[in-house]
Amino acid sequence: MLSVANVAREQESLIREKLQIVARELHPSVAEDEEIIRRALFAVRNQAVVFHRYVSVFSVLTASVRDVRTAEVIMDFRGDTISCSCPQDGWCRHKVSVLLSLYQYIDSVQEWASSWRAKKTVNFEALANVRTPDSWLKMADEVLQYYFHEDVEIPSFLFSHIADNALEKLNKQMPFEREWQPIYKLFMELAVLTRLSHRFFMQNHVDAHLYENFIHKRFQSMQQITQSILGISRLFAMDPFLDKMQHLLRELLFAQDGFINQKLNVYLLFWDEVLTEKKRALEELVYLQEQELKYPEILNLFYIILKNDAALEENLQQIRPEHLYLYLGLVKFAFRKQNEQAAEMILRAILPYLKEFIQKVNHFYRANAVSLIHSFYEQIALSEEEELLLYSAFGKDGIHQYSDYLLEHGRYEEWVALHQMYPTSIEHLEYNGLKQVAEEAPDLVLPLYHFYAMEKVKSKSRYNYKQAVRIWKKMKSAAKKAGKMSFWESYIAAVRDQFKRLRALQEEIEKGKLLP
Repeated sequence: MLSVANVAREQESLIREKLQIVARELHPSVAEDEEIIRRALFAVRNQAVVFHRYVSVFSVLTASVRDVRTAEVIMDFRGDTISCSCPQDGWCRHKVSVLLSLYQYIDSVQEWASSWRAKKTVNFEALANVRTPDSWLKMADEVLQYYFHEDVEIPSFLFSHIADNALEKLNKQMPFEREWQPIYKLFMELAVLTRLSHRFFMQNHVDAHLYENFIHKRFQSMQQITQSILGISRLFAMDPFLDKMQHLLRELLFAQDGFINQKLNVYLLFWDEVLTEKKRALEELVYLQEQELKYPEILNLFYIILKNDAALEENLQQIRPEHLYLYLGLVKFAFRKQNEQAAEMILRAILPYLKEFIQKVNHFYRANAVSLIHSFYEQIALSEEEELLLYSAFGKDGIHQYSDYLLEHGRYEEWVALHQMYPTSIEHLEYNGLKQVAEEAPDLVLPLYHFYAMEKVKSKSRYNYKQAVRIWKKMKSAAKKAGKMSFWESYIAAVRDQFKRLRALQEEIEKGKLLP
């Protein structure tokens, strides 16, 4: 016999925990969420929940809920999961009704429902119908405050989930008019990001990695929304909402210290795609100039928009190497705004500080950083001295870019010297233009072929001996092209003599027909 009461008491802590999650993720001010709870309570009262079996070995409970179509619900207490056969994602009325049916053996379902409904403080639909920035902000605050308790810290990993859940509820109140929808979604994205960022920094422990992931995810979402704004006509009635977003951006950027690069990405996105009027940019510049800025580099953003080259040049007199990420973001912004002169001014100003900056980039991301920086400098004309300074800053992470530059200018001796300084593999050498050098200056590549063939021989396996022979074949072709066959014959004879004890290598040399 299945004793539901015993199961409920045995799994009390997990049932309470699941209902706490339900109470946190379903909001009484949202009509759809209120409907889920109402219908779940109806199912409990009308005994529509039927428990079939409980497998104690695996702690799995199976139940069904009589509805328009009967739904099968499985609770895996050990795996901490609850699933339903209905197509609805997240919390459905069937899952909640099963939880409440178990909860009635532990505590009062009516008190739980009353406590949940008591948290309703505003009418979402009424707020949505009052189309003002303040009412939209109240909607965001109403949803978010439901997750917050003053004396309880929220685990950092939950912030992304909270944002997704809150935005899902807020987007249900989206205006019907097509031109208003992207503005509404962007407004709510920024409001949720700003409010959650504030809460994030109120906590005793801030997990930097999780916050970076959180803000990056929101940035990507806003990027997608801004693309849909481009093709929509801007209404005069939208100006107050743009004003409010402008203030929210200031709050995001300046309210708390830290993570300036991630925050500036959001700031740049809005000033690039949304807040595009020059009058608005001038107002923001005046506001910023009146503040005591910790990051005066932000002023350059508006010098770029307003094409104030004199002010930009003056502000570039003092570069702070630790903030070079900001300057690179500004370069990208300047190119997008088709202000090539501003981009060139910044690139020349930061050039002396690149080496120090690149060395501090995490080695996992250094190659990508070098590739991005190089793509910027390719768009401006550098002197030979500046080019050497640039490639010197790249170091071994810029071998590919420097190789292309040397090949383009026919500086083959320097190309060979570069790859002798930073040895890699014969495959990487070929990727960086070995074939071209062997064609144009075959005598120069002989030492490189020798080095990589010897590296293969050191591994002492037949497979690597075969690889060494392949390299020697290319070396032989280069020697023939350079008119140095007498050198080649002496070289291969010396190799055979040096490794005469390696029988497998001697056999591969004979098979490869490397002998005169």
